[in-house]
Amino acid sequence: MSLIKKIVQYSYCVYAMFCFVVLMFMVLPFVIILSPMGVAGGNGVYRLCNIWARLWYGCIGIKHKEIYEAPHDRNRQYIFTVNHCSYMDIPALVRCMHQPIRVLGKYEMVKYPVFGIIYKAAAILVDRSSAEKRAKSVRALKAALNHGISIFIFPEGTFNETENPLKEFYDGAFRIAIETQT
Repeated sequence: MSLIKKIVQYSYCVYAMFCFVVLMFMVLPFVIILSPMGVAGGNGVYRLCNIWARLWYGCIGIKHKEIYEAPHDRNRQYIFTVNHCSYMDIPALVRCMHQPIRVLGKYEMVKYPVFGIIYKAAAILVDRSSAEKRAKSVRALKAALNHGISIFIFPEGTFNETENPLKEFYDGAFRIAIETQT
């Protein structure tokens, strides 16, 4: 029974990855067209990512359900902060955000073929290799807020793979919230 289970799991993973890549190739031309269009193009990329996530979830049998503790005004900008558990966070994020948003993401992800192009168009990138590059990301996040776009930050900066419920936070999200009164 264990061998059959492993074969089914492996097959499902291959199928899910295949769907992920095929759907990514389908949205790529639209992302390339929208990318140079500034703020409106960025908002369009997020709408495409939402469609991509909706289709991918449907293909792999995941039902998306949104549960909010309290409603928020979708016409205002916010700084959303959450734990980063896995790469499965991203499709859920674009599915549940029904307003213009930009995610702060690590620069290293742009190195992946195809995905990197979409990622670069959808995220505000942070290159943590220097203070100057980090400051550039903070300025981009503040600019998004000034354009009425909410931002989404994982303050732990990576997945929490420790035994603790939380890792140490980077303070950027909180400093931006104070400085912009968001």
